[in-house]
Amino acid sequence: MQHYPLALGEITTGATPRTQPMPIYPPALLQGRLAPQEVAARLIVDTEGKVSEVLIEGEDQAAPQQRQFDEAVRAAAMQWTFEPLRVSQWAADANGNTHDVGSQARAFSLEYVFRFAWKDGKPVTGARASAATEH
Repeated sequence: MQHYPLALGEITTGATPRTQPMPIYPPALLQGRLAPQEVAARLIVDTEGKVSEVLIEGEDQAAPQQRQFDEAVRAAAMQWTFEPLRVSQWAADANGNTHDVGSQARAFSLEYVFRFAWKDGKPVTGARASAATEH
């Protein structure tokens, strides 16, 4: 996991999920009952905690069927929201008491793997955070 470099006295908070609607299995592909499909995506999150961009690996070269899964991921992920990432600076006074001397929100990115599969005769979707996450 990669993070912003922090200076002495800085801490981060936030960057945790608030809402994460899952993608919808592409309706045009329901009849095919395809083998499980995975889509790796990097979510770019702005300073307000809203996903502003979804980058999907290999999207430009994807086959038409794969593009439907990619589009489902993008549609869902653009609705995701996170607690904004905040970097706070802390300092200590002469008595050793610490206090917050400043804070700012920062954009960040997270990588997720979205999965489309079948379970008990029904389409199911899910997502998990990838190990390559960057703040």
